[in-house]
Amino acid sequence: MITFEGVTKRYGNGKIAVDHLDLTIQSGEAVMLVGPSGCGKTTTLKMINRLIEPSEGVIAIDGVDTQTRDVTELRRSIGYVIQQVGLFPHLNVGDNVATVMKLAKWDKARIRGRVEELLELVGLPPDDFAKRLPGELSGGQQQRVGVARALAIDPLMLLMDEPFGAIDPITRDRLQDELLRLQRVVRKTIVFVTHDIDEAIKLGDRIALFHPGGLLAQFSTPAELLARPASPYVEEFLGGGRMVRRLSLITLSQIQLDPTDGVDGPSIGAAATLRDALDAVLRSPTGRVRVTDGDAAVGVVDADTIRRASQ
Repeated sequence: MITFEGVTKRYGNGKIAVDHLDLTIQSGEAVMLVGPSGCGKTTTLKMINRLIEPSEGVIAIDGVDTQTRDVTELRRSIGYVIQQVGLFPHLNVGDNVATVMKLAKWDKARIRGRVEELLELVGLPPDDFAKRLPGELSGGQQQRVGVARALAIDPLMLLMDEPFGAIDPITRDRLQDELLRLQRVVRKTIVFVTHDIDEAIKLGDRIALFHPGGLLAQFSTPAELLARPASPYVEEFLGGGRMVRRLSLITLSQIQLDPTDGVDGPSIGAAATLRDALDAVLRSPTGRVRVTDGDAAVGVVDADTIRRASQ
């Protein structure tokens, strides 16, 4: 668990990057730091592993003030992934992943086993990728290697600073899905900086939206943020289509459906989101779609059902 208590970062010219931040990030959750350029989100991230030192306040991990810990030991306990990956171009993939393990003086057999395990975890079979150089990989593959390296010695948490920002949209979407899969497997505390609100909504358990000047504007779940913006600034930042975005966070299995009453025609699975259901309803000649769980019909959805569930 990470806690910020009255944390401020003030630079020598008097500029305040983060202003009296109070924030608690629970163990095992993914928290997205979002906001416009210069709002303090990256500064907040870097203060966790002391790449930037706070001017005031306390940052604690599991109740221990990070200022009381040896900075090298602290950083080795935290995985760190950046936008440009930062792989060593002269080292092959396996050696890049093994960097922190070697610093920790693991023996060769342990390193080899962990490298193979991590490459399998991120979808890069070691027989195919361990001996390749970073320059032989695509941008998306390099990012996967960066994530594997960050997970090397089973860190307490992952800090991710716009890791997918320089990737093309298709690869970016795949990497987001891969991160969601990884999180289901390893369940780390993740602090993730992004300027993309759609990325934050897709990946985050909670979102911390910052105001210019380093003030926290709202900290809530994606569904709460979209349904109840805390201020006009938050509403403006979210932009148009808030409620349509919210539809992608709710599945049909979570809502009250109308009875099946013998409706024929198109059907959709109960695991589908309301956004998918709305698309199916608009395509249906009757404006109604059967909802199925396996082979059984469990109800019917139409536009009114979706509207009620989204409120």
